[in-house]
Amino acid sequence: MIKVLIADKNFLSRVGLELLVGELKGFELVPTVCGDKHDLISQLQLSKPHLLIADFTSLGIEAEELKGIVKKFPKIKFLVITEMLSKNNLTKVMESGITSYLLKDCDKTEILEAVNSTIKGEKFICGKIVSFLTAVKEIKSTNSFIKSLGCDGMSVTDREIDIIRGIAEGLSNKLIADKLKLSTHTVNTHRKNIMSKLGVNNTAGVVMFAVKNQLLETNFSLFE
Repeated sequence: MIKVLIADKNFLSRVGLELLVGELKGFELVPTVCGDKHDLISQLQLSKPHLLIADFTSLGIEAEELKGIVKKFPKIKFLVITEMLSKNNLTKVMESGITSYLLKDCDKTEILEAVNSTIKGEKFICGKIVSFLTAVKEIKSTNSFIKSLGCDGMSVTDREIDIIRGIAEGLSNKLIADKLKLSTHTVNTHRKNIMSKLGVNNTAGVVMFAVKNQLLETNFSLFE
């Protein structure tokens, strides 16, 4: 069983995450409540979870402290989930070695996808943060973070680029099909081929490819 520790001082948020993770087969929740960073470190040492899902801000943990926690528990996978995002904190989270990051208003599908990707050791950031990254050019670690996904040298067709843009914009297969005047089946086939070609197995990987290759035309910023 994969042991998961959820650390979030907000009751509704924590219970909601527990319900979602509880739906996953092969996952076991660590029954505990962490009120601050001392509780968290104690529980990590005691329960030795495979995955930690945490809102570090709610526990009073500063971004600078994350690197020490990650270094102290190298075998644990970390998924950061937060209500607020700032340029400064995003940079420091990336620099701490944590590569999975969600906002709390992500939908169920994206949260579960993040959990599954993170436990496999894959990078995952939610779509809204990707949009934020496209608007915040001054984050020095952004380019290296995106490039680390290893999508260099890929060749995609014009039609595939259109579909990648649609995926990155959060459109469903049906909406992409309507927009491009294609059948839903055709879009679904293209989508599978794109993910295979890029060597990714989730939507986040496709979105990151779109960001890296400047396929998105957006000035959208969540926090400006």
